[in-house]
Amino acid sequence: MRVLYVFLISLAGWVLRPLLWIKGRHDPAWRGRVPERFGHVPHAPEGTAVWVHAVSVGEVMAALPLIRALIARHGAGQVWVTTTTPTGSAQVRAQLGEQVRHSFAPIDVHSVVKRFLDRVRPRQVVIMETELWPTLFRSLRQRGTPVTIANARLSPRSVKGYGRVGGFARSVLADVTLVAAQSNEDAARYRQLGAARVETLGNLKFDTTPNADQCRAAEAIKTRWGARPVWIAASTHEGEESAALRVHQQLLARWPDAVLLVVPRHPPRFDSVQAQIIASGLPWARRSQADLAAPPPTVLLGDSMGEMWFYLALADIAFVGGSRVPVGGHNVLEPAAVGIPVLFGPHMHNFEFARDLLLGAGGAQQLADDAALLVALQTAFSDAAQRRAMGAAARDCLVPHQGALQRTLDALAATQNAP
Repeated sequence: MRVLYVFLISLAGWVLRPLLWIKGRHDPAWRGRVPERFGHVPHAPEGTAVWVHAVSVGEVMAALPLIRALIARHGAGQVWVTTTTPTGSAQVRAQLGEQVRHSFAPIDVHSVVKRFLDRVRPRQVVIMETELWPTLFRSLRQRGTPVTIANARLSPRSVKGYGRVGGFARSVLADVTLVAAQSNEDAARYRQLGAARVETLGNLKFDTTPNADQCRAAEAIKTRWGARPVWIAASTHEGEESAALRVHQQLLARWPDAVLLVVPRHPPRFDSVQAQIIASGLPWARRSQADLAAPPPTVLLGDSMGEMWFYLALADIAFVGGSRVPVGGHNVLEPAAVGIPVLFGPHMHNFEFARDLLLGAGGAQQLADDAALLVALQTAFSDAAQRRAMGAAARDCLVPHQGALQRTLDALAATQNAP
């Protein structure tokens, strides 16, 4: 199976360039910095203390507290961060700037991996959440470089998929030094696949702290806007924006000054979402062009990167996307951390623990359709005291589950110092 994987991934390496070119027809960012994906990155003369890989936006946001702590521990420039997607790359640059070295991750071909490792020379590698790279993991093991899967999660669906190649998955996980699982359920699933060293250290997303500057800026604008109701449809996918617009039009019948913030998950969709908003006939503006000190438009399109805390702090209640469509959900802990009620759809299989925690605390509602979303918003805007209590419940239920950051840092130090 490993021989077959090496053959297939090597073949994929040959077709990657044209695939990136084709993908770039819809998002030109995919055509940029292609050599990085083949290991052509700058040399780190003194090596790199830690290489952290985070696939895209969600993994980057989860990794931020850990990355910042690693910078504090090892110094600026000693942490190398890779992503796979351009949106993840943009988030790294927006959030971390010159504090880290950054590139796209190398494809999992032996010659490419060797080139990348020879140039970056990491003394430790942290892979966020679910990535399994057979060639890379074997190369790191041969070099004696510890590799940790941090904030590790594994859905039942993924276990079933990996189970079809159980022996191969077991051999890949044998090259992993530590699996730092989010929950006992995730830990059990990794053990089921054959991981030898698994520890439940908790979810790093519980240790995410709202950006104070963004929250202050939002509060100042919200004061100018007055008591008008504001809700956000955050991290949305195709089909979720149109649903939000439909619900908002009905909401306006009772609250004509209500504001909807629409923040699509992927920046390449900003223009298509704008077209949907225009087609709805509702007054609108883009964040990048609007004067937010003035009275707000009926719909504000969030077209900026790295400002999710700003958008969440502007809102009274949040609907988190990726859940109305079968994506599996996105981070529901961020709006909870801001202290606002959280709404989401039926597809939350990637965030089962957070879903159940918020629902159990009374800080969230899971909704099946437009009608349920409309009722939830109407109830929230009709009863400010209940809305605030629900937001407080969402925020407070996070506290007992914090501490994963320090536990992960301690585990990484122990792994680095192990013989």
